[in-house]
Amino acid sequence: MKDFFRQNGILLLVIAFLLSVLIGVFSFVMGGQADPLSNLVNTITAPVRGGVSAAADWLEGAYGYVFRYGEMEEELKALRAQVGKLEEEVRQGEEASRENEQLRKLLDLKERRREFTFETAKVTARSASNWESTLTLSKGSSVGIEAGDCVITETGVLVGIVAETGINWSTVSTIINTDTAIGGIVTRTYSAGVLEGDFSLMNQGKLKLNYLPEGAQLVSGDEVLTSGRGDMFPSGLPVGQVEEVFTDPSGQTRYAVVVPSVALDSLIEVFVIKDFEIVE
Repeated sequence: MKDFFRQNGILLLVIAFLLSVLIGVFSFVMGGQADPLSNLVNTITAPVRGGVSAAADWLEGAYGYVFRYGEMEEELKALRAQVGKLEEEVRQGEEASRENEQLRKLLDLKERRREFTFETAKVTARSASNWESTLTLSKGSSVGIEAGDCVITETGVLVGIVAETGINWSTVSTIINTDTAIGGIVTRTYSAGVLEGDFSLMNQGKLKLNYLPEGAQLVSGDEVLTSGRGDMFPSGLPVGQVEEVFTDPSGQTRYAVVVPSVALDSLIEVFVIKDFEIVE
């Protein structure tokens, strides 16, 4: 039955229309009185007229939905544009806040370490090898950066030493790199040693404080600074904290494992100490 109506729906609608016209003519002729034929035709065509009315209502609702959907889509596009604009404003505000904070820290560092001559530089690359730990900076010899210069954060924490320079770039050997050798001192006990990179520790992000004096009583958490021994590097730069103390396999010397204070993986901008005065 459903297939019959589906295949002959248009024909039935035409027949229903013609019958309705015929009924109208009969009603007019009969003075508004329904004759048996009219009653029969109305009975037969009533379901068809109901279907036509329902279809018309559905089409009207569908048109309204489509029209409203277009309006909603336009509103959604406008809202997305507003959200994008607000997100950009927030990003710019966060960037300005970060730059202001870095500037404040730099001014504070310059006030505390007036003997330093600084050059700011961006970190443009990091070593991707397990054999070394280096950073590439955005500035080089054109601004006076030289091999051997110390590199620090905006708070004065030691990052590493410039190993090589180009006109507009430089490579920094970080404090955990295997070629590191800087004088260090423990602030609590004044125990001095040599900060050295170690291959096995480098992959853990740590380094050694070697050649500790006999009887040095170091504990976990002791702060380690640069000693300035030899006057090659500034003194008093924070390096890290003692994690644990060991005796080497020969049993002759003791060393401490040091955890750096700098987060090397998250550095964005650093400060190169191009020159410094020795403060007694």
